[in-house]
Amino acid sequence: MKVEEDFKVIENYLCIQMPQEIDHHNAKEIIEHADAIICKQEVNNLIFDFSKTEFMDSSGIGIIVGRYKKISCFQGKVYAIHANMQIRKILHMSGLKRIVEIVEEM
Repeated sequence: MKVEEDFKVIENYLCIQMPQEIDHHNAKEIIEHADAIICKQEVNNLIFDFSKTEFMDSSGIGIIVGRYKKISCFQGKVYAIHANMQIRKILHMSGLKRIVEIVEEM
């Protein structure tokens, strides 16, 4: 992942461009970068951009839940954009649709 390209702060939103495959191999890096930005900058909302994502395992669910817990402390919201049908199904089946708003674009 390229921090400057994949993690962008726009106003009080952190937009994370998720990789093609989200698994335990890259989850730690995503978590570390996201948490550092959330803590250092005034970020109240989080956008996960799944436009490049073709595969996500339970590590992706963990990334989303963990960042939701951090953002919710600031009454922030979590969004998922550009999620294909497979990613939408995972978000729905895991119950994440209750904490993540799925939108086409922002």
